[in-house]
Amino acid sequence: MGTVGGSIGRGVAAGLAGSVVMTAFQRFVEMPLSGRAESYQPAELVEKISGARPGEPNRRRLNYAAHFGVGAAWGAAHGVAARAGGGATRTVAAVFGVLWPADVTSMSLLGLGEPPWRWSRRELAVDVADKLVLAVATGAAYEALSRRG
Repeated sequence: MGTVGGSIGRGVAAGLAGSVVMTAFQRFVEMPLSGRAESYQPAELVEKISGARPGEPNRRRLNYAAHFGVGAAWGAAHGVAARAGGGATRTVAAVFGVLWPADVTSMSLLGLGEPPWRWSRRELAVDVADKLVLAVATGAAYEALSRRG
């Protein structure tokens, strides 16, 4: 099992890998099917918290940095949850079950988008699918990294 720090470190790496998978899923599967444009909500979160207002080329970079930062945080949470035991599937379910509601609630409370109870079924399905891909891919990466030592 290793140290807590090691579990969190593996989790962060797994979360970054999960973010790559989620981004590919969004770009090549979800967005073409849903017709949804690229979201700048990760950048909006950083702008809201920090007060920063980067210009357009830098805003896209900020968006990607925040996007991957969120994925790394999900991964760190996965690393902590994995230490509690219960297996890979339960850990993915627990992390998703805690972080997805926290994610949508915090964004709504910060005024970044509509609250989830006002979303259409399609918007809800898109958000759940994207974050579930992140959670599952992070879990798979975490297990692979754990097996490597």
